Amino acid sequence: MYRNEQLEKYLKDAASGTPTPGGGSVAALVGALATTMSSMPANFTIGREKFKQYDAQLKKILEECEKSRETLLSLMEEDIKVYGEVGRAYALPKSTENEKKVRSEAVQKATIIAMEVPLKVTICCLYVLELTRELVDIANPNLISDVGVAGFLADAAFQCAKLNVDINLATIKNTGLVEKVQNELNQAETKAKTFFKEIQERVQKKIKG
Repeated sequence: MYRNEQLEKYLKDAASGTPTPGGGSVAALVGALATTMSSMPANFTIGREKFKQYDAQLKKILEECEKSRETLLSLMEEDIKVYGEVGRAYALPKSTENEKKVRSEAVQKATIIAMEVPLKVTICCLYVLELTRELVDIANPNLISDVGVAGFLADAAFQCAKLNVDINLATIKNTGLVEKVQNELNQAETKAKTFFKEIQERVQKKIKG
């Protein structure tokens, strides 16, 4: 869908009065942008004699960033699709008790599926933060600001995706599922904050020499 279109179209549609692309899709896009800012420093460092000892590690980071970028771009599209299902569920008739029951069940089913997409985005962005944390100590210092940008973007994408999980959880009636996801999110957020803090501290230290 959008990944093969001009960026301007995505931005225009995201800014319009239509439900999609929305926050979940945008979070995934920001996460994909984060991977580019980790990939670039890795590409600038690989093959340089001064950093030759890190080549294998850098190539692994680069490979994982590229995989994560592909995953996040797919989730950017998937979020649009699943949110459309939520809209269709809410549009079902609700004149009779049976119709209300059918509609309620459809809404719950669609919302759970919709929640799972930004949840996947948080997991992926946490991994991007982890990769970036590894990169910050071995990348060419001339590109260290880009590593910092990757950290900011990955953290922002994580938080934006988490917010979209939260809004879906608020309408899900399966308390067991809600509790399970909230626990997963809390643990992931603790790790994300740690990675982000370490990235920015090391970036600033390298910038200031």
